[in-house]
Amino acid sequence: MKILFAGTPEFARAALAHVLAAGFDVPLVLTQPDRPAGRGMKLQASPVKQLALERGIAVAQPRGLRLDGKYPDDAAAAREAIVAAQADAMVVAAYGLILGCLNIHASLLPRWRGAAPIHRAIEAGDTQTGVTIMQMDEGLDTGAMLLREALPIRADDTTARLHDRLATLGGRLIVEALEIAACGGLRAEPQPAEGITYAHKIEKAEAAIDWSLPAAVIERRVRAFDPFPGASTALAGEAIKVWAAQLADGAGEPGSVLDVGDRGITVACGEQALRLTQLQRAGGKRLAAEEFLRGFPITPGQRLGAAA
Repeated sequence: MKILFAGTPEFARAALAHVLAAGFDVPLVLTQPDRPAGRGMKLQASPVKQLALERGIAVAQPRGLRLDGKYPDDAAAAREAIVAAQADAMVVAAYGLILGCLNIHASLLPRWRGAAPIHRAIEAGDTQTGVTIMQMDEGLDTGAMLLREALPIRADDTTARLHDRLATLGGRLIVEALEIAACGGLRAEPQPAEGITYAHKIEKAEAAIDWSLPAAVIERRVRAFDPFPGASTALAGEAIKVWAAQLADGAGEPGSVLDVGDRGITVACGEQALRLTQLQRAGGKRLAAEEFLRGFPITPGQRLGAAA
């Protein structure tokens, strides 16, 4: 089978690597245009484009695919390339434009339709997630399901860790779906009407820790927002990122420091307390609490508040 592939971030790169390793011919890859990134804000190719170029695969980077949209010239050129590729199927993984083809979605649909299914599953305290291979339609992740496989969410999972496991699972499942499709055995199943939730895009404003919330909720958000946007708070006017935390015993005014020691910084929450074990100052590195405290002394009674 000839496969067109559309995707952009690392999650999609993992899927493309699986498709190529399975021996499928990929004559064309679609990915988002290069974006400025890093301190120098230089244009950088997406992970999918980087892999495609390494393998000598043609790359198209249209800004849009609608002939009646903002970029009709881009759309026309991309459509010509797609037709010329004469592919049997198209696979999409985190591409950013709606296409009618097979999509790799990082949740057990219909739970967590939308842009940030991995983050929201951790934030909500879900004990499992998974990958759904679905047919794309005009709705937001509303298409019929082709394959699904569950994956447990571990108690210490961050979005970064869970992302990597789901990317591997997604790559394996899309290869399985393509192999079944080649034999004519792929069957579509409509999504159930019950259990629909939406994983709205993560906003930077969500990063600020609200210490009046229960400790369990804050701990999940710390893990959900790693690596982006990073849970944040402030002390003495300085912004601090919190990258790891554990539930702890204790009570007090929300945001007040209850204890400081080698194991971490214990902070009162709306319910229970949270022990902060990995932190970062603006412009600094992630540090274990013990090392962080050497350069940023904190004492019981101080109060953490909203990030500056």
